[in-house]
Amino acid sequence: MTFIDYYKILGIDKKATISDIKKAYRKLARKYHPDLNPNDADAKKNFQQINEANEVLSDPEKRKKYDKYGKDWEHAEQFENAKQHQEQSSDFGGYKYSRAQSGTDFSDFFESMFGGSANAGRSRQVKFRGEDYNAQLQLNLTDAYRTHTQTLTVNGRNIRITIPAGIENGQTIKIAGHGGPGINGGPNGDLYLTFSIADHPGFKRLGNDLYTQADLELYTAVLGGEITLKTLNGKVRLKVKPETQNGGRVKLKGKGFPVYKKDGQFGDLYITYTVKIPTSLTEKQKELFIELSKL
Repeated sequence: MTFIDYYKILGIDKKATISDIKKAYRKLARKYHPDLNPNDADAKKNFQQINEANEVLSDPEKRKKYDKYGKDWEHAEQFENAKQHQEQSSDFGGYKYSRAQSGTDFSDFFESMFGGSANAGRSRQVKFRGEDYNAQLQLNLTDAYRTHTQTLTVNGRNIRITIPAGIENGQTIKIAGHGGPGINGGPNGDLYLTFSIADHPGFKRLGNDLYTQADLELYTAVLGGEITLKTLNGKVRLKVKPETQNGGRVKLKGKGFPVYKKDGQFGDLYITYTVKIPTSLTEKQKELFIELSKL
């Protein structure tokens, strides 16, 4: 496995606080967000690595293991168990040999478990973790808006998962224990599920905010009034101020997208107005417009 420096990915040092980690993650996640970098494979890869780095470093227990074991942090428990097993002294002709005395590091130690030599007989009894699986799940924006359950089929097994509202496009989550089977009774690997959220014809999502457009009749734009607007969570009545300009924009606070794993918190909804110019005017209507133009 290639070593990935999570601190370098987030642009922070090893003394960074949780607040520093969150701040760096938010800044980079917005920079490399797939919606802002369409068809950019490098941006997508960076976004996935940023999510992975944040998931590990923002969790104190995972971060502790990562700092100690580096690329092998997910196998920390196996390292410790295997190390303890190997450190139990064995009697060879009256000489008690201990792996701990040999100065072997973790990598060499683990590799030696698969070789010939005196360890060959015992290696078959050591439990090893199964391989991790990677899969992709397609969602509509309306699916990502609500917490819901889905059943996936991975290598012939049905897995029922709950998808929290607010999941991001390109975000990867880990489903523990649903990867490859362990060896010699070892634990299963994990399933890493990456979400691909399709574009919506009426709304554009950036982070937790939503953007949409609304048509205004000329008379409503000039005189003001009310319009009915469809959102992802039903219809709302929206007051239009008099003399609203074409391209004008208003914000509906808390009417955007749900914040991931934060119940009751939402982004904002931004509406851009498009003023419709009337067509097929009658002669009387044209006369009135001419009269207005002279005023």
